[in-house]
Amino acid sequence: MDDIFTQCREGNAVAVRLWLDNTENDLNQGDDHGFSPLHWACREGRSNVVDMLIMRGARINVMNRGDDTPLHLAASHGHRDILGKVQRGFSHTQTLEAASLKFWLECEQADLVSNGAQVSICNKYGEMPLDKAKPHLRDHLKELAEKLGQSLTKVPFKDTFWKGTTRTRPRNGTLNKHAGIDYKQLSFMAKINENHSGELWKGRWQGTEIVVKVFHIRDWTTRKSRDFNEEYPKLRIFSHPNVLPMLGACQAPPAPHPVIITHWMPYGSLYNVLHEGTNFVVDQMQAVKFALDIACGMAFLHTLEPMIPRHYLNSRSIMIDEDMTARISMADVKFSFQCPGRMYSPAWMAPEALQKKPEEINRRSADMWSFAVLLWELVTREVPFADLSNMEIGMKVALEGLRPTIPPGISPHICKLMRICMNEDPAKRPKFDMIVPILEKMQDK
Repeated sequence: MDDIFTQCREGNAVAVRLWLDNTENDLNQGDDHGFSPLHWACREGRSNVVDMLIMRGARINVMNRGDDTPLHLAASHGHRDILGKVQRGFSHTQTLEAASLKFWLECEQADLVSNGAQVSICNKYGEMPLDKAKPHLRDHLKELAEKLGQSLTKVPFKDTFWKGTTRTRPRNGTLNKHAGIDYKQLSFMAKINENHSGELWKGRWQGTEIVVKVFHIRDWTTRKSRDFNEEYPKLRIFSHPNVLPMLGACQAPPAPHPVIITHWMPYGSLYNVLHEGTNFVVDQMQAVKFALDIACGMAFLHTLEPMIPRHYLNSRSIMIDEDMTARISMADVKFSFQCPGRMYSPAWMAPEALQKKPEEINRRSADMWSFAVLLWELVTREVPFADLSNMEIGMKVALEGLRPTIPPGISPHICKLMRICMNEDPAKRPKFDMIVPILEKMQDK
């Protein structure tokens, strides 16, 4: 089969769908010219492929090597049925039962801009999508952007990444091709952390900044080695923008210890951002954005069969990307040989998960409880039960009814969502695909 860029260019929707269904494929990767699949689909006017890519989480404002966004390409090639697909939330309120084809095209046009595409981002030549649009589209694009509250002031081109959701470079398309990694190719630059279970390093691999996790495992047996080989490929999930994949692993031997690697995230974890002081403040709008990112990622992970085992949702396992996107780290999933039976991060764990064996609980419901604690953490900026040890937290949550206290002054909508997600009856907690639309409405407000 031809590569994904060719399939998007030619509008082969069946092949694109099959490619997207493989979790090891990264839909935001770039080709040799930095064109993502969305760039090609927008350039060639492949409306059905654009729909599919946006629905799967393609980054709308990603730039190619010429520093054009998909909206630049759709505008300059005059694809009226594409332009709207790239500005936020599909415009389904407008009916297709219009009297003329012109009106139908304008309704569709409401869609690249209604999904979040910015009309005023400049490429390196100082051109906005508005500048590159065909004359008959320019006024409509301008009117649409104004309706959606976009500023028409030019956002100047910058060669480094932009804070916010306006720019990110496509990932190196070769990264998702390497499961087994040659240990000698890893460059260890600086140690980040060390504890009884291993070491965390910042490093480089194939010219890319990475995080290297080195496991210190007692009695590394043939069976543990086999389990490692079977388990780590399932964590190489490249197909969702809110899931941070494990890039690959090194077996021991030849490496001195088993090793896994993942992308380097400049802001670290959500825990770092909220509690350890970084360069930006998480206001309520950003908190809702992070919550939505996490909910979207969890909704996707809950569609996988079988589910990823030993995944514990908490703020240390959520990484913050350079464009302020929250991503659930697969490198924080525990392996079967890592301290079996140990409770990780009990402050975020559901009471039933602390009381029962993993096979006896509903994992999806338990994850929803963890998400409710994350919501509490996002709006209070506090560490849950910070004054207690992990042992005390586990005992009190499981046996004494210890729960996070919602302080006054929190948005009533968020309070209500927290209480729903933290229902004492696991069967009455919602599913993640049910709360995503609620968070989207909160974000719009």
